Amino acid sequence: RQNKRFVFNATEFPEEEEYDYIIVGGGTAGCPLAATLSEEYRVLLLERGGQPSEYRSLATQDGFLPTIMNVDAYRSPAQGFTSEDGVRNARGRVLGGSSAINAGFYSRAHPGFFEKGGWDMALVNRSYEWVESAVAFKPSVRTWQQAVRDGLLAANITPYNGYTVEHLVGTKIGASTFDGRGRRHSSVNLLGYARRTNLRVAIHATVEKILLSPVSVENTSSSTWLREEAKQEAYGVVYRDQQGFHHWALIRRDGGEVILCAGALGSPQLLLLSGIGPASHLSFWGIPPAHNLPGVGQSVVDNPRVSVSILSSFPLRSALIQTVGIPPSGSAFIEAASNVLPFTSYLASAFLPPFLPIRLSIATLMAKVASPRSRGTLRLASTDARDNPSVRFNYFSQPADLASCAEGVRLLASVMASESMSPFKFVDRFGNSGFRFVGPRLPANLSDNGEIADFCRRAVTTIWHYHGGCLVGKVVDRQYRVFGVSSLRVVDSSTFSVSPGTNPQATVMMLGR
Repeated sequence: RQNKRFVFNATEFPEEEEYDYIIVGGGTAGCPLAATLSEEYRVLLLERGGQPSEYRSLATQDGFLPTIMNVDAYRSPAQGFTSEDGVRNARGRVLGGSSAINAGFYSRAHPGFFEKGGWDMALVNRSYEWVESAVAFKPSVRTWQQAVRDGLLAANITPYNGYTVEHLVGTKIGASTFDGRGRRHSSVNLLGYARRTNLRVAIHATVEKILLSPVSVENTSSSTWLREEAKQEAYGVVYRDQQGFHHWALIRRDGGEVILCAGALGSPQLLLLSGIGPASHLSFWGIPPAHNLPGVGQSVVDNPRVSVSILSSFPLRSALIQTVGIPPSGSAFIEAASNVLPFTSYLASAFLPPFLPIRLSIATLMAKVASPRSRGTLRLASTDARDNPSVRFNYFSQPADLASCAEGVRLLASVMASESMSPFKFVDRFGNSGFRFVGPRLPANLSDNGEIADFCRRAVTTIWHYHGGCLVGKVVDRQYRVFGVSSLRVVDSSTFSVSPGTNPQATVMMLGR
């Protein structure tokens, strides 16, 4: 009888073992890539976190905010970090990566994303369809999402495109990775397509270094690319298990590869820890430079988000992003969510019985700057692979990004002024109605560009769509092979120069496939 188990704690793995492919990062790209390669090859997938089933909050939409807010240094499924800009952020640290902790919105990339990359669009579409067969569902659109839909149309973000996974100008309902029963699906579900006898998944496995050797005639395999240009060759990785023991995973010398899928923070960080990156930065940390590659850690980008939240005048159910407005300019996207939060005021706990819970319905409308021009940098903060690197996104350092944010703010105001928002207002004893805001209000004078710019700078936060650091053309070629290092690729959002569409997870999973 075939043993169907293929996910193991890293402590169960031998000290040394060989594979055809070693994938670092069991996240949004790593899981579909592992499933695909396992059809023909022996694959090891290394994930630093645990299984989603270890964390109850990941299963439903109600757990989204607790997951990204309740973080610790080494164990939580979301690892929090704060950029040097002072904006709090989070990254996935669980099998499934950020697809296992996010808001679940699923939508394909905008057409312009593919124009410069030489993509095979027939293969792109087949890969999207393969992903969607396991993780994409038509959501049930209720109260707040319906009101935002109507408000977007009233704000002339037209036409109404209904339910679609395509990126289309106008207002649409996108797919969700939460199914009809409210259960989350993620890239982990794509492992169900794997040939299990060929795949081994190690959880709680922290990769500390890529193993490299200088390229020579003797140690270069017949299938190694860029033989004349490669200075180093990857031949495996070193990873540490929960008990602190080290393991060596090696690739076979007849064409195997190490593939980084550790995300926009993890992949450039691991390259740096392995001696691949700007030589001066490596030397600062006492890391012997194996290959001077200045583009590693450069051009990291986060899409700025500004939001307005209100207390609903009647109870709402949690509904993460479903409705999206895409204006013709494409400079900012409008999205919406509702959450049910516990009221935790000190006064409430002092004067109300502990068995009487108070839950508040918060409705949020947000604008995402679609294609920011501001670029930042990623650098090591320590030589411990478990620690976050240091990253600065330089939000709004380019004036064009402030202009895009201003357009988004004005669209938010138009939606909030629509008739569909009236039911969410409170009426005082004098018959006056108005919103009860939670957090910053929109600028009072929407014709004052200076006031709007000040709001954007004060209210900026993340929508968790950061990318870059290993760009195509700077760190990897169009086949995602690292320049100057054979048998090593990077396949994740760190290779993106722009975030694909309204949400990147569909495209990152497609890329893995």
